[in-house]
Amino acid sequence: MALEIERKFLASRAVLEHCRFGLPMLQGYLHTDAENTLRVRRAGNRTFFTWKGRRRGASREEVEREVSTEVGEAMFLALRTDECVAKTRYRIEHAGLVWDVDVFEGRLAGLILAEVELTHEDQPVDLPPWIGREVTQDERYRNSRLARARLPIELAA
Repeated sequence: MALEIERKFLASRAVLEHCRFGLPMLQGYLHTDAENTLRVRRAGNRTFFTWKGRRRGASREEVEREVSTEVGEAMFLALRTDECVAKTRYRIEHAGLVWDVDVFEGRLAGLILAEVELTHEDQPVDLPPWIGREVTQDERYRNSRLARARLPIELAA
């Protein structure tokens, strides 16, 4: 089982000048509680099913498997639109780390989040100038919560 260690931040619109080639994503949340999150994700023309465990600090267990388009579409059909998040993901390198920058669409338009995966929780991170407030521990910024969220939430630094 993989251990995901990531920190999440609000990003300012200044990051958009670095966003060149994005991958459109649709994520749907089949189940979310304090212990588990079950997600289906369409990323470009690929589909994935993911289980994530309880967050402990910046870490959580994660298992992700690619599934057929047909299986993914069946899962999406079981969801309401308020259980899904649409965004475009960009990958930006800064100071030796790769940042995933998510530019949200639809009712979350204007929200930009940046995540960086780490090898250990106390790994030093040189923050890019377009990074704002850290929201790693703020439950409102979990994608599973954003799927049901309505603005206004804080959009940027």
